[in-house]
Amino acid sequence: LTKLISCVDKHEAMALALCCTSLSFSNQFSGVSRPTRALVSLQEEQIGFQNPIEEAKRAAAADKAGEFCYGLPGALPPVGNFDPFNLLDGKTFDQVRTWREAELAHCRVGMLAAAGFLVQEKFHPLFSGDGGTAIEQFDKLPPVMWILITIGIGACEALRISVGWSNPSEPNHVFQKLLPEYVPGDIGFDPLGLKPTDPEEFRIMQTKELQNGRLAMIAAFGFMIQEGVTGQTWGTALGRPDF
Repeated sequence: LTKLISCVDKHEAMALALCCTSLSFSNQFSGVSRPTRALVSLQEEQIGFQNPIEEAKRAAAADKAGEFCYGLPGALPPVGNFDPFNLLDGKTFDQVRTWREAELAHCRVGMLAAAGFLVQEKFHPLFSGDGGTAIEQFDKLPPVMWILITIGIGACEALRISVGWSNPSEPNHVFQKLLPEYVPGDIGFDPLGLKPTDPEEFRIMQTKELQNGRLAMIAAFGFMIQEGVTGQTWGTALGRPDF
């Protein structure tokens, strides 16, 4: 009987050891695989052309090296590191990303607006405009155009927000927080295939977009002030009413 009990105890100990070994192996395996799956998942969910992981690493290295604005494109002579009110002091990379998203959105709208002032006062084939200043033409559009324009703008903004912005219902959400897999302004839109394949050339194109957008915002503001004050088109104000 004593031998039988001893034999049973040995079998139970052996079974328990095998069970613990199996659980230990399973736990180690899952612990190693989780970050790998998370990394692969983030790479697969990359939204635009730029890799957000590489951009975050580059920004961290630039900040450590003391570069302006986390080394983001857009700073060049003669203005250089332009921040007269020191708004960047103490700001995190996530906060700067949100500002860059806003700047790019306004740059692109500014370029469209400036082009609209130059073109639409004389060329508006989609509706029966009567010429005159651009700031007065919108009021003369058919009401259905107001609805279509509003829907179009809303659709563009809804797409941008759904692609790059985090869900407000998520824990620890802050206002206008961007998704970690999203690079500001990069929704993968390049229908004409103009994006350079060389990273340095792509960075130069990013700077050009920012510089042209900043100039366009000032130009559009100037058009509005000039037409509001003089009541004349830009061509007439320059002595060229044919434009």
